[in-house]
Amino acid sequence: MKSETIMRFGVRFYIGVFFLYLFTPLIIMGLATFNDSRFPTVSPWKGATLKWFAALAEDGAMWQALWTSVIVAAGVLVVAVPIGICCALFLSTFQGRGKTFLYSLMMSPLLTPGVIVGISTLIFWKGLSVSGGVFLTVIAQTTFIAAYVMLMVLARLQRFDRTLENAALSLGATQWQAFRRILLPYLKPAIISAAAIAFLQSFENYNTTLFVKGYDTTLTVYIASKVRTGLTPAVNALGLVMISITILLAIVYEMKRRREARLNS
Repeated sequence: MKSETIMRFGVRFYIGVFFLYLFTPLIIMGLATFNDSRFPTVSPWKGATLKWFAALAEDGAMWQALWTSVIVAAGVLVVAVPIGICCALFLSTFQGRGKTFLYSLMMSPLLTPGVIVGISTLIFWKGLSVSGGVFLTVIAQTTFIAAYVMLMVLARLQRFDRTLENAALSLGATQWQAFRRILLPYLKPAIISAAAIAFLQSFENYNTTLFVKGYDTTLTVYIASKVRTGLTPAVNALGLVMISITILLAIVYEMKRRREARLNS
């Protein structure tokens, strides 16, 4: 057997094992949604049922927690993305001796445990008479999520040809015009990706949110509390709905991308 054949077989086997490892928990979670058992499990199988979707529809507390998570994630998106972009632009143009120190300073929240970020944020804002809630949750999450945005935009900026911007300025464009018409379109893919990462990082965050949420419960905190008090497959039903929506959006996006590629070719 040729070495190329062995390599090709090994790569395909690895990819197959990887996707099996990746999707098996999701498949089990989906199957548990249809099991007529009060516990989220597929074994023992007690018969197929759709009652957990009805239980999900009637769980007002879960929907409220989901809505709170969406509000917090949207708030983090609005605050963290501009901050991350500004930090990336500053670091890409700053050439002073303290650049390494500033980079480390901006990265430090990302390397700090979420528990520490949550507690320190709560103590600081308590001193300013600001109690926990959606506002404090957005602030706490932004402190480290902005670093993700900064890293993604900074990586894109490192491949930017500055001569394009200088040419626009020499032809009479203002700094804002050069940014809006040259740099911003170039950064658009990185900004969109960073915004998606920021939204998802906020949506799934638990450690930091637990200390600053106040009386506003997010979905991750709600699910964690249900684990202690008694988790039902209604949570699996919500996960299955969210996965289905994600797959549907991915299919729609891919169809749109291929249609645009055919039109442009």
